[in-house]
Amino acid sequence: MQIVGIIPSRYESSRFPGKPLADLGGKPMIQHVYERVLQSGFVSLTAVATDDARIFAAVKAFGGQAVLTAAVHPSGTDRIHEAASLLHLDDDDIVVNIQGDQPLFNPIQIAEVVQPLRDDPSIPMSTLIYRIIREEEIGHPNAVKTVYDAYGFALYFSRATVPYVRDRDKRADYYKHHGIYAYRRHFLRTFAALPVGKLEQLEALEQLRSLEYGYKIKVIETSHDSVEVDTPAELARVRRLLRNEQNA
Repeated sequence: MQIVGIIPSRYESSRFPGKPLADLGGKPMIQHVYERVLQSGFVSLTAVATDDARIFAAVKAFGGQAVLTAAVHPSGTDRIHEAASLLHLDDDDIVVNIQGDQPLFNPIQIAEVVQPLRDDPSIPMSTLIYRIIREEEIGHPNAVKTVYDAYGFALYFSRATVPYVRDRDKRADYYKHHGIYAYRRHFLRTFAALPVGKLEQLEALEQLRSLEYGYKIKVIETSHDSVEVDTPAELARVRRLLRNEQNA
């Protein structure tokens, strides 16, 4: 069994076209993500899965590995499935999906998301959550909220604020989903064969496909936050955070 890191990356984006190649401290954003995967020291193979020749060329230019996938996929996980096939991964390999728009994620998060699959062979898929501390994220649709059961398995993911607190004398902890997943290679085949779910389409959240068809997702709380770059404004914030990190 090997642990493989795959970064799905598309050029087209309704809110920020070309963001994987956006300059961040003199490097394209996708390079920052790739290098942090390598820094984890936890993966035996790292690759970018893209449908765009410009991203493919940029990855090759900095010495990374990339695979060209089909242009149309319902989700990043479907693209990961194709990449796993192109890379000829074995069924018992663990595949980690690291989003290409999280250039400041902590490399230790790869170990965190993989551990449940190493501990329990029955778990097909896992992902990370982070307790929200920035008040504005509680109601922001880009910060996907997560609720989970008493055993640490996801009940639902939503762009809405969940759980809803009816009584004013009660307070809830809110958890933000981090787009870092781990899957067993054979489960990727299962996932890609499932029809796109109704809730998945409504919320535009691919992980809901697993829940809609009865497959469990183990959630792990991480103490490390990570900024997703969905807009040019968020890129400017990440540039500031990166400068602070480098000057620390």
